[in-house]
Amino acid sequence: MEDIATRCIDIIAKSKSIPANTITLASTFDELNIDSLDKINISFEVEEAFNIEIPDDALSTLKTVGDMVEGVTRLRTTHPPISTVTH
Repeated sequence: MEDIATRCIDIIAKSKSIPANTITLASTFDELNIDSLDKINISFEVEEAFNIEIPDDALSTLKTVGDMVEGVTRLRTTHPPISTVTH
């Protein structure tokens, strides 16, 4: 989970142009000035980074960085990475 947390924090830091070391799992999206549009853009980045698909309704439940990390961890456990290879 630590790798997922680090990657999520890096994505958020890059998208908001803030130092990654100022973001913790307890950081709220409100504290980080992440609005609904930012959340959508960040979710696209996270989906691409982890090769997962985040359900649209799940975005509204995310309040902290930790929520996002838990969600990504859960999605990777219940839905194996989407294969980019077609048969």
